[in-house]
Amino acid sequence: MDLQSHWEGIYESKSPLETSWFQPHLQTSLDWISHAVPDRSASIIDVGGGESTLVDDLLAKGYLTLTVLDLAEAALKKSQERLGPEAKKIHWLLGDVTRVSLPSRNYDVWHDHAVFHFFTESKQRFAYVNRLASSLKIGGHLIISTFGPEGPERCSGLPIQRYDAEMLQKEFGCDFRIVKSSLVEHQTPFGIAQQFLYCHFTLG
Repeated sequence: MDLQSHWEGIYESKSPLETSWFQPHLQTSLDWISHAVPDRSASIIDVGGGESTLVDDLLAKGYLTLTVLDLAEAALKKSQERLGPEAKKIHWLLGDVTRVSLPSRNYDVWHDHAVFHFFTESKQRFAYVNRLASSLKIGGHLIISTFGPEGPERCSGLPIQRYDAEMLQKEFGCDFRIVKSSLVEHQTPFGIAQQFLYCHFTLG
């Protein structure tokens, strides 16, 4: 399956309210990022940021060194249109996080809301962790959410991997130290409850 075509099709054909992952604001992510890096000059990358409003809220809080990476051009365009002139303040990257070239030791925060759990093959996860470990600053923060142990087994027609905090720790390895974790219930626009796991790690 061509994953890029799959996601382009979803973002081209559906409004945010027609997607199960829609949230008006990623409040848990926003709170955790703000606590981890109160310095507004911190460099933050939102992996799979697509049409998420997290970048809007980070801008509103005064963060200006922001990067949004997504596989679907349609998703990035929707965010750019929503932000209007403010979109020029963001560095937009189109590509697959397991393959894209990212600058070394550049980011203070790597944020991932519901991307990593789509990597069901070990080689995909290995490539993801390599990109993460090389582009995050030593002492930097990984703030990630995946489906939790009681979350769904599929999303948007694709299989996913569910995690608990110990499983995620094993995936990222001993260079990453877990700071905290939390299970959060997400209500989809269709009224279905989904369990998410949020974890905060630091590198080094």
